[in-house]
Amino acid sequence: MTEVNEAPPAGDGPPRPGGWTRFVTARPRLSLLVALVLTALAVLAGSGVADHLGSGGWEDPAAESTYATKALEREFPDSQPNLLLLVDSGRASVDDPAVAAEARGLAERLATEQGVTGVGSYWRTKSPGLRAKDGHEALIAARITGDENAMGRTLDRIAPHYRGTHGTVQVKVGGIVAVRHEMQTIIKEDLTRAEMIALPITLVLLVMVFGSAIAALLPLGIGIVAILGTNAVLRGLTSFTDVSVFALNLTTALGLGLAIDYALFIVRRYREELSTGADPLTAVGTTLRTAGRTVLFSALTVAVSLAAMMVFPQYFLRSFAYAGIAVVLLAAAAALILLPAALILLGHRVNSLDLRRLLGREPKPSGTEGTAWARTATLVMRRAPLFALGTTALLVLLGLPFTGVKFGTADDRQLPSGAESHVVQQHIRDGFPGSPGGGLEILAEGRATETQYAAYKQRVAALPEVVRVDGPLVRGDTAYFTVQPEGETVDSAAQRLVGDLRSLKAPFDTKVTGTAAVLVDSKHAIGERLPWAGAFIAIVTLLLVFLLTGSVLIPLQAVVLNALSLTAMFGAVVWVFQDGHLSGALGFTSPGSIETTLPVLMFCVAFGLSMDYGVFLLSRIKEEYDRTGDHNEAVRHGLQRTGGLITAAAVILAVVMVAIGTSRVTNTKMLGLGIALAVLMDAMVVRSLLVPAIMRLTGRATWWAPAPLRRFHQRFGLSEGETVAPAQEKEPAPV
Repeated sequence: MTEVNEAPPAGDGPPRPGGWTRFVTARPRLSLLVALVLTALAVLAGSGVADHLGSGGWEDPAAESTYATKALEREFPDSQPNLLLLVDSGRASVDDPAVAAEARGLAERLATEQGVTGVGSYWRTKSPGLRAKDGHEALIAARITGDENAMGRTLDRIAPHYRGTHGTVQVKVGGIVAVRHEMQTIIKEDLTRAEMIALPITLVLLVMVFGSAIAALLPLGIGIVAILGTNAVLRGLTSFTDVSVFALNLTTALGLGLAIDYALFIVRRYREELSTGADPLTAVGTTLRTAGRTVLFSALTVAVSLAAMMVFPQYFLRSFAYAGIAVVLLAAAAALILLPAALILLGHRVNSLDLRRLLGREPKPSGTEGTAWARTATLVMRRAPLFALGTTALLVLLGLPFTGVKFGTADDRQLPSGAESHVVQQHIRDGFPGSPGGGLEILAEGRATETQYAAYKQRVAALPEVVRVDGPLVRGDTAYFTVQPEGETVDSAAQRLVGDLRSLKAPFDTKVTGTAAVLVDSKHAIGERLPWAGAFIAIVTLLLVFLLTGSVLIPLQAVVLNALSLTAMFGAVVWVFQDGHLSGALGFTSPGSIETTLPVLMFCVAFGLSMDYGVFLLSRIKEEYDRTGDHNEAVRHGLQRTGGLITAAAVILAVVMVAIGTSRVTNTKMLGLGIALAVLMDAMVVRSLLVPAIMRLTGRATWWAPAPLRRFHQRFGLSEGETVAPAQEKEPAPV
């Protein structure tokens, strides 16, 4: 692997700057000026990016349900209403002449709106499914045409003219287009609020970590550059592919979190080198050869985890891969190019404006930093079996609720209970027979007779989960039926019915769509590709960690322990968001299931962040082991030097994720709070307790590799620290 810097020349005196150091520090003012110009261009290029993002993307574009939905939209636009007007007649009946006249007038006016088609209503069809059971509410249904952004613009234009009071009735606007548009609007508003929460708290925490206000501002600046650059990348991607609006949350969280992680690591090492008497240029060179290499390596491991989402066909997941890879690489580039240039210009002034006394904290005496972590490492290694078994049992126990996970689809219950489109859909669920819009639809293609259609309809109606079959509506050689299943829209019975309908023989080609069919197809697409994504992450992670350590055992430990660190997150997701515990305190409505793509997304993000911290710890342990050959002392030294840093980075990232978790959209809340928990568990339990305990148990065998792999690592590996001859191995010091 290419080194970040050239090895220092032999001989006395400080090493001269190598190739990478010369490149990033030769013209520091010019580097920062170019960065400022590029950032300004990114602001312009990425402005208004949220307006070009979509709010869907959970469907498999190659699935049967997707094909059928598009065909029905094309052939029978009236069959696919995405706009619903809930007409409330108050104390009067919806059949009252005055109410009926007002409602018919609204429907007729809606039919004249540009971009609206397929307008129907209870008052025209007298369909019982469009009338509430109590007789005081009924529906006007229509379809807004165009892509997601066009539909949103149409809704913005027409909705104010329909919601509110019209004569004797009250009207609320709902339907899937309203749900998605309201979700997109709320996410944009919540993201701004999250940034306003996270930035000042992050700055205070950085001051507490560094003491110096100057040093604290550097990671924050790197994070802002990464976020703005990624917004520009996402805006460019929207020109030729769909990108989910949810990806903006990941951009903010990872942009701040990873940039702060990388800058923390680099600035801490730079200040450490300055404290030994090195001049700024030498300190930067040493920092890039050590911490810089680790940052580069860490960014690759995180990017690999996020890249695994490219395996899946849903653009919701692929969007997070686009955003995540972009922000990781930009954060690493800013940390490895802009930050060294800034450090050269600042020199010893990086320690200026020490604000710790204002916060009631005195600077620690030199040489005492990390002593508590050294004592922790000593205690853990002295009782290694107890800590290894205890922490493993705790993590497994916390993950047990995930064994009862139920997968579902994202719907209006993602929104706050007071959101208009959520209110409309909840009224429909609670008060209308058969949940309009929640059934299954069968697309029938091929020439058929009325007798054949009737016989097929009869066979469908005979299936045990079917309540009612409507249709067929025929146009040429194409027809469609609507099927109302028993129970909830996407429960297990509805999903079984999808399979029964697809296996039912017919004299024409049939394809099934509807909410339950989309869920079945989405679960199939994820299940089919999940082993490939997992194998990709595991194999590339094993290779990268081997290149860092030269060990066969450490990569295996890293993959297993990283996966184990995520159990608490998955258990909490089911216990809180599926089962509804704490729903009142956290302000969300539990749909009783977890959206199918969310666990995949959360695993890829959290696994990458866990590897981020794992690389920081392992690189410092490897550096000390190469220097001394003492395994136990290397583990103790590594935790002493990085324990506080990893914990500080985890707390800061958790603050950012919790700020994201204040969102009023449930999926975003789940993502933010779940990953915050995973990050804290990884830093405070796995890295602090489980890793040193396991490494103590494996002893010097931790570093074993067969001779061919040792030679491979010597040629291509990436090591933290200077290139030195391997240290003579020592017997483990007593713990």
